[in-house]
Amino acid sequence: MLLKNIYSSFIIWKTKNVKEKQLVLFVSFLIGIFTALAAFVLKTMIHFIQHLLTSNLIEDKANYLYLIYPVVGILIAGLYVKYIVKDDISHGVTKILYAISQSRSFIKLHNTYTSIIASSITIGFGGSVGAEAPIVLTGSAIGSNLGRLFKLEQRYLMLLIGCGAAGAIAGIFKAPIAGLVFVVEVLLLDLTTFTVLPLLVTSVTAATVSYLTMGTKALFTYSHADQFEMERIPYVILLGAFCGIVSLYFTRAMNWIEGKFKKLSYWRKFILGASILSVLIFLLPPLYGEGYDTINALIDGSGDYSHLLDNSLFFQFQDTRWTIVIFLSAVLLLKVFASSATNGGGGTGGIFAPSLFLGAIAGFIFAFILNNSSLGQYIPLLPEENFALMGMAGVMAGVMHAPLTGTFLIAELTGGYELLLPLLIVSACSFATIKMFEPHSIYSMRLAQKGELITHQKDKAVLTLMKIKSLIETEFQTINPEMTLGDLVKVISRSPRNVFPVVDEENHFLGIVMIDNIRNIMFRPELYNRFKVKRFMTSPPATVVITMATDKIMNLFDETKAWNLPVIDENGIYLGFVSKSSILNGYREILVENFTEE
Repeated sequence: MLLKNIYSSFIIWKTKNVKEKQLVLFVSFLIGIFTALAAFVLKTMIHFIQHLLTSNLIEDKANYLYLIYPVVGILIAGLYVKYIVKDDISHGVTKILYAISQSRSFIKLHNTYTSIIASSITIGFGGSVGAEAPIVLTGSAIGSNLGRLFKLEQRYLMLLIGCGAAGAIAGIFKAPIAGLVFVVEVLLLDLTTFTVLPLLVTSVTAATVSYLTMGTKALFTYSHADQFEMERIPYVILLGAFCGIVSLYFTRAMNWIEGKFKKLSYWRKFILGASILSVLIFLLPPLYGEGYDTINALIDGSGDYSHLLDNSLFFQFQDTRWTIVIFLSAVLLLKVFASSATNGGGGTGGIFAPSLFLGAIAGFIFAFILNNSSLGQYIPLLPEENFALMGMAGVMAGVMHAPLTGTFLIAELTGGYELLLPLLIVSACSFATIKMFEPHSIYSMRLAQKGELITHQKDKAVLTLMKIKSLIETEFQTINPEMTLGDLVKVISRSPRNVFPVVDEENHFLGIVMIDNIRNIMFRPELYNRFKVKRFMTSPPATVVITMATDKIMNLFDETKAWNLPVIDENGIYLGFVSKSSILNGYREILVENFTEE
């Protein structure tokens, strides 16, 4: 009771004495602290579980525990989500995109911690996914709930969801610029004078706290020995195209596999996912967990790649570099199956780490094959560690449709700023390549198919935020096709409208009657019992289905030149009418509420 009174007094004091914009900056600062601490807890839990399970494994032979650990991990994580959380916490970034597309500023409180628990178990036991998407959902939940705690307005809450995501990326990667750019490119939040300062405050605060808790050392150890030379640019462009193809393969294969899993029952999903994952990790141990050890081995410049075959059946072939390349090629092709099986089988994780992992391998293989092929004597030397680094940016840019995020994240992760130009080239070429085949990222394509994706095109973004259910007008008088003209005239006398929907006994929509169409006979009583509604009923210019996106509905109005259109559900049941004026009025309200700067 005392705490409730103190909280109420604080809210009253805040309302009277603190400007909203000042409070938003303070809350964004708090979000930066809490998201960085959440990232620290998640990383610590993952590393603790992995060290506990794998520190005593023998390196020079296959370890059959790899057949058990991943199964146990996704079983525990899946049961935790199913019976304790009782909510779907997978696909964290897509969920945030959906929340923004629905203008829903409320993300459930349990998301501030449940994703951390589930993903740490999944990845710690070997799940072949990343921790970044779960921490992004966690960060956005922190932003949403802190904003609600301080009773901020709706438009500020939407911004704080973005701040939480930016803080999560900045905190887990120690990459403040990447955190800000991620929110703009992936979450599609507009970067304006209104939004930029809170995003910066959160990103910088989160990165600073991460430096204090996890040290100032870069996440990956990159060798800076070989400077970039301009004569390598043609091969950098080719690498970008190759990364785009790898991104396309990863995106489409993951969607296809996830579609297969969705058709199965819970336990069948688990059995199939656990079987695929455990066998793949047993045969290809680099698929265990996030795969960051493999990335470090490829970019540290030591040239020693033999330990990539540790704990595998192929350990005895580690002295042959071509064997290592073939081994990594198999990893490149099968990683998507391991990641999809992890999430499909009940685990929780994202595709940040898999995209970095695939990018490093793709870049390494690309450079190695060119250097050691018959073309090697005619082309400049392509440093494998440099191309592995550029490959990370390329695949991330392709999978996420985020070239700037890929560029700045890799530069901040490794300190490789001297490669900023080739990183930009690879990211741009990869993005351009996949864009020809996939118009949307792996995160946004599900929402785009439903017409629920927010974009940087403000008109389309506003229309996306509008929901047709809230615009339906139901005061139209319905009539039956068997009604006489006399009965219709009585209905007309009680209605202010000039359009009358015709429905059957089960409320199925059949057509409309316009007053203009019967004006010449409605004042002739001798015809009242002679004509029935079905004789002068007509079809509307178009019909709106309740599931249509608002921008498609506006296209219908433009094509038909109509002012009112009937709305039906998927089964043809009449629901009401939607008018062009109601859409325009709703447009203005949403524009003022969500996109106007103060």
